[in-house]
Amino acid sequence: MRVETSDMQIETLGEAKILSPLLKEDRGAIKQPFVSDQQRVLIHIAVDTVQDLIEQGRLLPTFELAGPREKIYFDPSKLRCAVVTCGGLCPGLNDIIRSIVLELYYHYGVRNIYGIRYGLQGFIPSYGHPVMDLTPDSVSNILDMGGSILGSSRGPQEMEEIVDSLERMNIGVLFMIGGDGTLMAACKIADTIKQRKLKISVIGIPKTIDNDIHLVSRSFGFDTAVDVATRAIIGAHNEARGYPNGIGLIKLMGRHSGFIAATASLAQQDVNFVLIPEVDFDLEAPKGFLASLEKRLAQRNHAVIVVAEGAGQKFFSSNSQEMDASGNVKLKDIGMFLKNAIIDYFKAKGIEINLKYIDPSYMIRSLPANPNDSVFCGFLGRDAVHAGMAGKTKLLIGRWNNHFVHIPMEASAGKRKQVSPRGKLWSAVLEATGQGSLKNEP
Repeated sequence: MRVETSDMQIETLGEAKILSPLLKEDRGAIKQPFVSDQQRVLIHIAVDTVQDLIEQGRLLPTFELAGPREKIYFDPSKLRCAVVTCGGLCPGLNDIIRSIVLELYYHYGVRNIYGIRYGLQGFIPSYGHPVMDLTPDSVSNILDMGGSILGSSRGPQEMEEIVDSLERMNIGVLFMIGGDGTLMAACKIADTIKQRKLKISVIGIPKTIDNDIHLVSRSFGFDTAVDVATRAIIGAHNEARGYPNGIGLIKLMGRHSGFIAATASLAQQDVNFVLIPEVDFDLEAPKGFLASLEKRLAQRNHAVIVVAEGAGQKFFSSNSQEMDASGNVKLKDIGMFLKNAIIDYFKAKGIEINLKYIDPSYMIRSLPANPNDSVFCGFLGRDAVHAGMAGKTKLLIGRWNNHFVHIPMEASAGKRKQVSPRGKLWSAVLEATGQGSLKNEP
């Protein structure tokens, strides 16, 4: 991964001249720790990478550190903010909303906070979705609720209409919580705002349960997903051990990246095969998945398989690809495909098996965040508010090298983080499962 320093500059709406209300907070002997724009976080920390950059005479690329600034751009008494959640559901959405509202209301004194209903549709008058007033009372009890109190939607909307709506509502800061499609939309919204010479800050909070956002080391909801997926593995393992030639097959989230499948399999090391989008595999003998599964059953009388939803798409015809409302390819169901392939394979060989298929995906997506994710969401929401109040725009809040940082949207949007087949995570999976290559190499 190569990142240039010039790509990491954060846009601002103008000079921050107003003293932050946080200066007046009574913290006893402990002063509010403010952050300056000169405080940076190194992107590359590996010794060989840094040395390589130094030898080339290049500046070490860094992220701007997130956190409260001593001076802010917006007058809190006159500011109006909007919050919108887009795309698929994910544990932690309500935690983010609550964190944003409480930080704006109690620490900056912002009283006009609006929730946009059902994603970007909420900006378009023809849909008729009402705006929700967000107050401490309205968000006080939402941590134990799954999903999003604002609702969500997929699909593109007209940028000009969205900005028209922001202008009519006199919004100063827009907080957009969503995945890659949302971040790309946020870039376009910010560009349209800039073209119109409006003073509206656009702050993104990256949301993907798959943990696949470029330049973000961890996304909220991932920890909860691994937690629940681990329980599914425990159930599948118990089912598999309870029957002769028992097989537990679990399909987990992961359209393009197998982080959940790989991490959950390491957290609960009862898994014998992990299939992810980044690592190709074959079905047929002699080294394919089915022959390897047969060998495992002969040795141990049971097996547990974890497959990410985006794995094995090569087994389906590419001529029948469908797109969802957001323009994403609708994946074929690899879980059901493998289930049927396994049943047919052993039936043809006259070998009796007992297969249990588990797909907890939508249950996981709509659950409340676990405590670890909830704390993480709190940091993300508060730092998003600090960035917006300081007049920064077209950025997302992310975690990198143990710090919360400002990441330019364009540096991340449209790019994807994936499991490296030669990296430490996949190497650990291979060691834990002992599955080896499932590819019939020439």
